[in-house]
Amino acid sequence: MFSSSARPRFSPTACQLQFELTNARKTDYDDKLWIPLISCPAKFPPELFEIAASQLIHHPEYNSTLILRSETLQNLTDQDAFPECTPQLQDYHKVRCIHRKLLPRRPGRDAALEQYCTLYAANSRNYEAPDSETVPTTLVLTPIVTPESPLPYYHPTVSHLAFRFLMEKDKGILRIEAIPLPNTSLDPNARLYRTCLALLDTLHRYGWGAMTNYQKRVQHDIHVPREEYQDLYLVMRERHKNLVDAWQEVTDPLKHVFEDIGIATYLMLLWKRTFTSENPMEDSSEQAEPWKRWPRPPGGFVDFGCGNGLLTHILVSEGYDGHGFDVRARASWSTYPPHTQAKLYVYAFDPLSSTIGSDHLQPGAFIIANHADELTPWTPVVSTLISASGYLSIPCCAWTFDSKYERSSNQPFPLPSDESLESFTTRLNLGGDGSNTSSYTMFRIWLATLSLHCGWQVECETLRIPSTRNWAIIGRKRLELVPDQVAHGHVEGILQNVQARRLFKPRKPEGKAGH
Repeated sequence: MFSSSARPRFSPTACQLQFELTNARKTDYDDKLWIPLISCPAKFPPELFEIAASQLIHHPEYNSTLILRSETLQNLTDQDAFPECTPQLQDYHKVRCIHRKLLPRRPGRDAALEQYCTLYAANSRNYEAPDSETVPTTLVLTPIVTPESPLPYYHPTVSHLAFRFLMEKDKGILRIEAIPLPNTSLDPNARLYRTCLALLDTLHRYGWGAMTNYQKRVQHDIHVPREEYQDLYLVMRERHKNLVDAWQEVTDPLKHVFEDIGIATYLMLLWKRTFTSENPMEDSSEQAEPWKRWPRPPGGFVDFGCGNGLLTHILVSEGYDGHGFDVRARASWSTYPPHTQAKLYVYAFDPLSSTIGSDHLQPGAFIIANHADELTPWTPVVSTLISASGYLSIPCCAWTFDSKYERSSNQPFPLPSDESLESFTTRLNLGGDGSNTSSYTMFRIWLATLSLHCGWQVECETLRIPSTRNWAIIGRKRLELVPDQVAHGHVEGILQNVQARRLFKPRKPEGKAGH
């Protein structure tokens, strides 16, 4: 009856509003009836409803750009502990109740909201499935509101919202029902219906994913916890959002400002978890600016090809030591405070020069290659040459050491262990959708094997930034399988090959520095 061979089409149908759902009557809510709003075929068995519903409970941000995340306050399984405001459904009993808190993405504009998420199972064996009395097939969301804390804008104007798995003539049906608040429009063009349509589509997709053991193509929050990142990002956004109005470049300020705020936030937390500090961490949480006492790279940071200098400016403004360089000064540089301007340099990187360890690239520095294009493949190479404390590379345009990347002519570097390339790609989620066919996917694999070749332990992360090029490769530990002497030999081999090809042409500084 349920097939997982292909993803089924989402085919919603608006319910007849005059239909009275007598078996879902709430007995203690002025005898008001649930109103069915929208339904669709369920292409997965009822045993998987709880898995799909759990995604809705724990990740409301996937359905609303106004919600930051959900925090679980309580997970109740004791029948006597279930809140009285959660509805009683005829022929159903409560299995579990999750008390959660919805956090808004803009706390200065929207309020947080607490909510009960109650799972119900049928009292009788309605389905041809074992243990049907313990299999949840209904989820009811109940917002907790008071005169002092009314419903925020991002929540539908309902007192209860139900997601149900029903069986009709041996076919599964997903249906959303609600007890709307007074004066709530039930028109299919109204906000409540449109919200339920999006929620039903999400539940339909989650159920199919549970049945096919769907694996996410992107992996967030591997090295930095989501909650820590989101909380700090909100603080950093408020501190630096004025940069949007002061933007001097022709590019979109909303994208670039908030993207670099996100990258700076990630780096601050990554460094906090990577390096040690002489300052006791216990005291930092009591400060208004706790990151001022967090660990940081021993040699500061280097923004490799810093462009508009925004990332350097944010990090320097927050007390981090470091600098950025590029082949030419940008219009934005002169608008930054003098302290930031003193950290931005016009400098042309030449890996074949004997001055590779100049004042701009010192031992112990942490190298940042944020969409650095031609400098991207050089990042792990230079990190090994100068004995860097680590690096973060966010590749964009695909380049090799002296030309554009071509997957037909640039094969991955040999792995230093017996692990297969397929296993290596899967383990680090380098292949995205698993097909490993796109040029950008092959470029990521090439970069990851290059990092191993240069003696770095490879870590990957999909960053929470507003960019389609948000995949990052991180090197912060030396690889035991490749001793430093061997890694330096590999790097010298790369430099000799580049020099022998004679294709590499170092960029010349532009503007006054070029004279």
